[in-house]
Amino acid sequence: MSPGSEICQKQGPLTALHWFSNVFFLIFGPLMMFLMHPYAQKRSWGIYGVSVLFMVIGLFSMYFHMTLSFVGQLLDEISILWLLASGYSVWLPRCYFPKFIKGSRFYFSCLVIMTTIISTFLTFVKPTVNAYALNSIAIHILYIVRKEYKKTSNRDLRHLIAVSVILWAAALTSWVSDRVLCSFWQRIQFFYLHSIWHVLISITFPYGIVTMALVDAKYEMPDKTLKVHYWPRDSWLIGLPYVEIQENDKNC
Repeated sequence: MSPGSEICQKQGPLTALHWFSNVFFLIFGPLMMFLMHPYAQKRSWGIYGVSVLFMVIGLFSMYFHMTLSFVGQLLDEISILWLLASGYSVWLPRCYFPKFIKGSRFYFSCLVIMTTIISTFLTFVKPTVNAYALNSIAIHILYIVRKEYKKTSNRDLRHLIAVSVILWAAALTSWVSDRVLCSFWQRIQFFYLHSIWHVLISITFPYGIVTMALVDAKYEMPDKTLKVHYWPRDSWLIGLPYVEIQENDKNC
């Protein structure tokens, strides 16, 4: 996963390292599909589509880093665009829909798909701005996350939001530093920031989708409680989050 081709990876071994760092996409994608299966059954099968697109990003990023080709770059960036679009379609709370949509997720999804198709064609017009346009979407996501953080008293949700934002900020810092300070990193023979970006953003994915699942449940599943667990064990310091759906004892 690497928006833009201007990265410090001209050496063969380093290109292989950037390629290998995408393996986490192919591990976490299927694992989250398995862990979130109960949620998918009761809420939305769309989480499978999101996870598949996440794996597609890893594959296209591998292809890009093997070839450093323009086609590889575009495939990488377009797959990221469609992942973001699918996430919006599945989880964006209705209260954030444009007013003319009138709360219809079907019409909102149609709007997102049309916008994404147009954006896909626009990626060929000025490829150098694609990476910055994709990262700018994070501004809107952060706006929503901030509002939801202020609304909730749920400790699990607040923790997931905090961890997601920290991981994303660390990943973005690695990506920006790799692009902007490339000559500096070359002088000190440190070429690993782009690989660090891959690893951090792949870890951000599980935290991000579980965060959005909790936010979504507050609006769409008020009669159910989502309990957060961590794989492989809750007691471990580090783990992948997933949710267990519990029925509320009392009617709301």
